[in-house]
Amino acid sequence: MMIPRFFEATLASSVHPGRVLALYGPRRVGKTTLLKQYVSTLGHVGRCLFTTGEDMNLQQVLSSQSVETIKAFFGGYDLIVIDEAQAVQNLGRGLKLLVDWLPKAKVIASGSSSFQIADQIGEPLTGRKKTLTLYPISAAELVLHEGRLTVSGRLNDLLVYGMYPEIVAAGSSAERRELLTELRNDYLFRDIIAFEGIKNSDKIKKLVSLISFQAGKEVSLSELATGIGMSRQVVERHLDLLEKSFVIFRVGGFSRNLRSEITKSVRYYFYDNGILNAVQNNFSPVEMRPDVGALWENWLVAERIKRNGYGGHFVSSYFWRTYAQQEIDLVEESDGKLNAFEFKWGGKSPKAPKSWRDAYPEADYAVINRDNFWDFVI
Repeated sequence: MMIPRFFEATLASSVHPGRVLALYGPRRVGKTTLLKQYVSTLGHVGRCLFTTGEDMNLQQVLSSQSVETIKAFFGGYDLIVIDEAQAVQNLGRGLKLLVDWLPKAKVIASGSSSFQIADQIGEPLTGRKKTLTLYPISAAELVLHEGRLTVSGRLNDLLVYGMYPEIVAAGSSAERRELLTELRNDYLFRDIIAFEGIKNSDKIKKLVSLISFQAGKEVSLSELATGIGMSRQVVERHLDLLEKSFVIFRVGGFSRNLRSEITKSVRYYFYDNGILNAVQNNFSPVEMRPDVGALWENWLVAERIKRNGYGGHFVSSYFWRTYAQQEIDLVEESDGKLNAFEFKWGGKSPKAPKSWRDAYPEADYAVINRDNFWDFVI
């Protein structure tokens, strides 16, 4: 079952001569498949080189910093696609020389660890790159493929097994559990471990496990550091790398400098519920989960990230809480407009906290539940 991806219709318009398209995203979300499909649509128009950053010859050429070597290797190609580009040392300088001296070539570099690609190509390619992020399957993509009614019937499974393409396509729960366990064991920490040169990844795995049980809740970095036996600085670094390898993302506290508002704390969410549950090694059905509210919130916030990213909505996301324990799950700010959302798995529909209404009377407020969530995620 091939689910059409959002970028299939727009990728061609993002590829231009003399510029680099950087395609980021977690491992195994379909970046390679997407690029191969794009290349296949070109037919015999021009010459295409589809290679991988793990190829030793390519690594030597791009790392050589030699104009003649780069021109000799890439000359004559109209389109150059480098998959797993994070494996190339000095990638940014090599790509800069490539587009400088072969200005008619179109270049795509894809990778699963933005900390290895973005840091390398950011400064050398200032003004000459475009960045796209491919996430796990989005609710909008799945609805276009299967229809809203069918996807609604699958909602409980999506909260447990997530939205990775091969997971969505799997035929049984047992197959989904097997695939997610493999993903957790073999792929989840690969980029971080390789980047850091870590021989024992147990502490990183423990860190992710602790975060998984606090998804959507405020996190104390000092408590995490104590529980794992790391310094706070190392915990911060590992969390940053986990974000840049698309395992988790952070949401900060919202405030307009009211004394009662908490701003220094952060909350973490997982990009995919299946990964969250695989880290916990818990694939129990929704009906048996005391944490169903947390699963629902994580899924909604992750889908909102996809929706905003694919739709080109420039939104800043926050949570809101006061020292008096009044809180709102998600606050979005765009062009000075505030939208507040509270997530409920059950049928409750609480009003916005009084402190919020008093401080931000112009803000919109909505409770998102199973009866009205579609307009929130697509």
